Amino acid sequence: MGGSRTYPYGSTSAVRAHVLAALGVLKLATADQMHRLMAPGHKDNKAFRNAALDLARHGLVVSEGSARDGNKLWNLTPLGLDAAAEVLGRPVGEMGGTGRGAARSGAPHAVAVNETVIAITRTPATATRSVPRQRPAPMAPSAPEQELAPGLVLEPRGMGWVGSWSTEVPLSLPTSRGNRAGVRADAVLQAPEAGLPVLFVEVDNCTESADTLAAKFERYLRYFRLKSKNPLGSESPVWRTQYPSTGREGHPPVVVVFNPGLRTGPQALKNRMNTVMELTRLVWSGSYHGAGGGYGAEERDGYYGYADAIPLLFTTLDRLQTSGPREAVWWRCGHGQWETLPDALANPDDHDAWYARDEQRRRQGDEEREQQHQEWAAERERWAQEPDLEPEPAPEAAPCERCKGPITGPLGYDLEFAPPEDGRHCPSCRTDLHQQYPTLRQAVFGRRSRSK
Repeated sequence: MGGSRTYPYGSTSAVRAHVLAALGVLKLATADQMHRLMAPGHKDNKAFRNAALDLARHGLVVSEGSARDGNKLWNLTPLGLDAAAEVLGRPVGEMGGTGRGAARSGAPHAVAVNETVIAITRTPATATRSVPRQRPAPMAPSAPEQELAPGLVLEPRGMGWVGSWSTEVPLSLPTSRGNRAGVRADAVLQAPEAGLPVLFVEVDNCTESADTLAAKFERYLRYFRLKSKNPLGSESPVWRTQYPSTGREGHPPVVVVFNPGLRTGPQALKNRMNTVMELTRLVWSGSYHGAGGGYGAEERDGYYGYADAIPLLFTTLDRLQTSGPREAVWWRCGHGQWETLPDALANPDDHDAWYARDEQRRRQGDEEREQQHQEWAAERERWAQEPDLEPEPAPEAAPCERCKGPITGPLGYDLEFAPPEDGRHCPSCRTDLHQQYPTLRQAVFGRRSRSK
């Protein structure tokens, strides 16, 4: 096999480091899974099998069983856990357990978690190299900077690297007897370079009831609500002592990766998703705030507050394996469609969105008023430029029927003692007519004004 006395199976130090790093994160895995997670550019997983056998001779790894597909499962020994911590650059106290005994039952859930980590990470196919020590995520090598192995096809980009992951992470809740694990996250991803300061991952093999799965997110909510006081006396969430801020309103996001396998058909899986979504509505829905119509709005407008809500996302393992995590493979509860991860994590109906709508209404109102003022100014300018029209001559009054003079009477005539106007005679004629003796008929029947 071309090995040495120390490593008779001929493994290299780089591949042995890959095995230790993979098992330090995944707890237990097959050689094929370690190969696809750490160095998919290798032709096959033979180098990882040989590295596991060499490490087993030194008491660092052990195989206690096989997965259900027949592949041997490997996990670390306590001595191997120390070696993996050295490779990953993590304190031994943060490494968790060794996964001892889990392989004896085939570990179907652990195998599904491994496949989820592989599908999201999607390590580029590059030549084998030493596993880098843990370092700030922005300094982690990105996919475009790496060269593909000859003859390999470029696959969709993933998120993070092996050092971005932790599995079987206990989230403790305080009790009268101390702390206990309120919920144990299947995996936690920290990939700030991909816009994910922290993402909690749950893998569902569809073997437990929907009620049991939904109850887990209520425990997540209790954990996220926990507060602790800093030395200055102010309170902050307990989870912030372990993980960075998400930069978004509300609690950290939690994603459920459904792995129905052959046990659950498409319709049954859809029904399961809908049931879990309804049972967890109080966890992810947020609270509505009626903010009124806002500036100049005729209709009522409001927003949802997500300060005490968990962004709950659904996806399936086959979607992640086929399309990768950067495509529209995420279903955010409350959004109602498959989206990319940034769109799924966004809150299009929160206070910021309402404020943006209100600002848009304000700008639109200002623009309408400015346009109206401009129209008024243009109208005033047009009026100022038009010439003044000559006044129309007053209609000529009809002459007096009796004297044919002006019906208003001669200039300077005193109208105080003239009879009332009748529209037919001037004041002088009205006076003369009023002073004439009445005829017999007028004396009997009275004077009647003639119609015009």
